[in-house]
Amino acid sequence: QVRFVESGGALVQRGGSLRLSCIASGFTFREYDVDWYRQRPGRLRERVASITATGSGTDYADSVKGRFTISRDNAKNMLYLQMNNLGSDDTAVYYCHAVVGSERWGQGTQVTVSS
Repeated sequence: QVRFVESGGALVQRGGSLRLSCIASGFTFREYDVDWYRQRPGRLRERVASITATGSGTDYADSVKGRFTISRDNAKNMLYLQMNNLGSDDTAVYYCHAVVGSERWGQGTQVTVSS
């Protein structure tokens, strides 16, 4: 059974940093591209960052370029999102995502940025 479990969400002050983690199970993690998505209050879920199966390629939404870094450790089946210089617009639930036969999602982790 494909499963993602996110962690690391918290309440943080504007300008602060957080590192989100996601552990994957139930599939061969190292063979799949994976993503971080987020859903901000009152908005549709949106892609934040993507990383290729080997970790050699990454891509970011314009809104987070230069502030967020996606990475993975295939030996540990882990996906990470380092988030720096957080602003109120980054307040959201953050999700791991991959297409493994069909779209797969974790339960999400809440990030709240206070001003």
